[in-house]
Amino acid sequence: MSEPIIAQNFPYLIDVEKGKTYYWCACGKSANQPFCDGSHSGSNFVPEKFVTDQNKKVIFCGCKQSKKGAICDGSHNKL
Repeated sequence: MSEPIIAQNFPYLIDVEKGKTYYWCACGKSANQPFCDGSHSGSNFVPEKFVTDQNKKVIFCGCKQSKKGAICDGSHNKL
């Protein structure tokens, strides 16, 4: 499997809505970061589904290296 493209070296702080479905870009190619726009088509990458039960701010990974998938784990600090 190929490596994802680093979209940016810091996370995205996004307001998410209760019950709304989001698809986090895992490949790094999307023009709609941090969310998928289908740019992964033809690759081994699959976007990660994210749904929450409350309105809140979420810190989505921008470097595509997080061990927590869509959620930032600070991996960008080691790049």
